[in-house]
Amino acid sequence: MSFRPVRRLLAVSLLLVGSLVQAQGKPDIVLGQLAPFTKLPVPQAPEINQGITAYLVQANKSGILGRKLSLFTLDDEYNGDKFVAQFRNAMAKSPVALINPIGSVALKRMLDEKLLDTADVVVMNAIPGAESLRRPGHPKFFHLRAGDKEQIEKIVSNAKAIGITRLSVLNNDQEVGLSGAKVALQEGSRIGGVQVRTVTAAGGAPGLAKAAGELAAQDPQGVVIIGVPNFVGDGLVAVRKAGIRQPVFVLSAVQPEFLVKVAGAEGARGVGIAQTYPNPNNNTLPVTRDFRAAMKQAYPDITRYTPFQLEGYLSARTLGEALKRIKDRDVSAAALQRSLKSMGELDFGGFRVDFTSSNVGSKFVDIAVMDREGKLRY
Repeated sequence: MSFRPVRRLLAVSLLLVGSLVQAQGKPDIVLGQLAPFTKLPVPQAPEINQGITAYLVQANKSGILGRKLSLFTLDDEYNGDKFVAQFRNAMAKSPVALINPIGSVALKRMLDEKLLDTADVVVMNAIPGAESLRRPGHPKFFHLRAGDKEQIEKIVSNAKAIGITRLSVLNNDQEVGLSGAKVALQEGSRIGGVQVRTVTAAGGAPGLAKAAGELAAQDPQGVVIIGVPNFVGDGLVAVRKAGIRQPVFVLSAVQPEFLVKVAGAEGARGVGIAQTYPNPNNNTLPVTRDFRAAMKQAYPDITRYTPFQLEGYLSARTLGEALKRIKDRDVSAAALQRSLKSMGELDFGGFRVDFTSSNVGSKFVDIAVMDREGKLRY
């Protein structure tokens, strides 16, 4: 999906939500999305926005606590400094929650600079789910999706189940890659029967070509590529050029369309992608039926749905359910935080969320495989 139609859809969605909100006299419950709408060459943020908007259109039919939900967006351009500046701009709009910030650099800055210590806001969900961004994390920072740890553990255990005994990891030299490689080594050691070896590389063709050569020399039966989306895409190209045709696995932050774009349909064919949500095009689960109905109303021209659209929808819906449970109708970040922790398990019908014991709500992980047409097969 190119950025031009994405921007057009985004504009339509915001107008639609705005028109519904203006019909209500009481103050809006304000939500924000601070994310890389430009610079990052994958449509994560725009597609998440579509899912958020679909829920808002649905919820605003009746409102929550007698009020409407409104949404603003800010672009951090996939840049840590810009994220910090835009975070401060976001706080000026008094949101009760920010939904789905993206990027390990931005999230690390948010935690390291203690932005949430003084900000009156809850952050719901984020990409990526590196363990270092979750432990210790922050009391106001809630994670809907299963983290990189759960995804990597699923990949390693799945590799063992299909008979892979030699598994190599190609990881980048940033936080998401380094912590991910550590998890893979630990899981291989824990379950036994799978020898895990790692190769760390910086981005860029020369470094990746060298790393892929080292990987090929390990004679792996399977490869896991862990890093930011650009690294994963370029890493897949390098691995294929090095002659590795064995199964390749990546984490959920990477979209199949992106892999096809950078590696071609043949290069991407057979890649297993960890999924932290059910198949969004499944029409048998109650959660995906609800999601599809919301998307059809908000975006009737879209006929095939993506995991990121479902992620945005579920992130917003989880916030909506928590807001409904604020008994004194004191809609504040503090009240929302208390409600998320005390509401117990939410069963959406095929996807469950529970923040009672930690700020990680779900451990759902599946693996879907790309077919010759670049589509995911669950």
